[in-house]
Amino acid sequence: MTDQKLELELNEAGRASATPGSVDDLGILDKTLHLVSNCALNMACEILQLELGNMNLRLFGSPGKFYGQAQAHVTQAQGTRFGFYARTCPNVESIVRSTVQSHFQSDPTVAPALLRMHFHDCFVQGCDASILINGPNTEKSAFPNRLLRGFDVIDDAKNKLEAACAGVVSCADILTLAARDSVSLTKGVGWPVPLGRRDGTVSLASDTDNLPAFTDSIQVQVQKFADKGLNAQDLVTLVGGHTIGTASCQFFINRLYNFSTTTATGADPTIDPAFLPQLRALCPQNGDGSRRVALDTGSQNTFDDSYFKNLKNGRGILESDQKLWTDPATRTIAQRYTGTIRGLFGLRFGVEFARSMVKMSNIGVKTGSQGEIRRVCTAVN
Repeated sequence: MTDQKLELELNEAGRASATPGSVDDLGILDKTLHLVSNCALNMACEILQLELGNMNLRLFGSPGKFYGQAQAHVTQAQGTRFGFYARTCPNVESIVRSTVQSHFQSDPTVAPALLRMHFHDCFVQGCDASILINGPNTEKSAFPNRLLRGFDVIDDAKNKLEAACAGVVSCADILTLAARDSVSLTKGVGWPVPLGRRDGTVSLASDTDNLPAFTDSIQVQVQKFADKGLNAQDLVTLVGGHTIGTASCQFFINRLYNFSTTTATGADPTIDPAFLPQLRALCPQNGDGSRRVALDTGSQNTFDDSYFKNLKNGRGILESDQKLWTDPATRTIAQRYTGTIRGLFGLRFGVEFARSMVKMSNIGVKTGSQGEIRRVCTAVN
């Protein structure tokens, strides 16, 4: 898409949204995400995203509101806002984006790694970059986080930002932007990110006990998300981030052997029988437990809704993933990402993922005089 066409469509969308409430909220959101997702990764894109952010502010009336649903639910940004660094570090988004893109070009697996890191950060102490702090008893050292990767990407971006505008941009905002850019780079939608988070000064391994786990029941998962102000739709949507990335055999091999006495194979009965031989070939019973398998078979490098189609066909990899389809509490939501069901309109995964990410990235944020702006992301000042 040319810059001229983008500008034309942006102007049209802006005129349509000039009067709050005069247009369908979801329609404008679709337009916004369409424009951003078709934007090149360059400075023109940065300007476009800022303009789109301003457009959304006009639509919803104040900096504290972002992205609506048909039911008029509006995500509240807790002290973060668009254009936070407009005067103090105007190139922050392009610097982070180019850094993530550079690492992604040499190692595409860094995209799901950054997305997972952001999730693990926000669910412990809020989105305050406490996951980045080094130390023997920090979050980074805890068992659920030992396989996290991508820390070098954040450090690289921080070094570049310190050179451009020292002491201004928080590590928490860098990680939030990097997660968004990871989705864009894997052909998912982009979205304007409200900024202004500050970095936490506490990071304890013991605080990671309540991170959602692959062995959790849906009831437990729903409660863990509710504790963070997220609902069941946010749960299904955010777990849909598994459309990119992989999992080690050790985390699901129990489903393949001696799982159930109700099947002749002894495997989890929710696994598609035609898919089982493929999984067993990848993860032999006494094989290498560290071998990695795509979480979204056939589409592990593309951010799309095929993850939910795999769940529908009994091809979820983690037990907790497949339960999203088999448990009545979440099944209808998962079904709606595969199309219209029983008179309910289907959901657009990209649109809903952006909305849920904005909600998640504002969990327990520190703003104003709270926390600090770290000089390096791996240690408090």
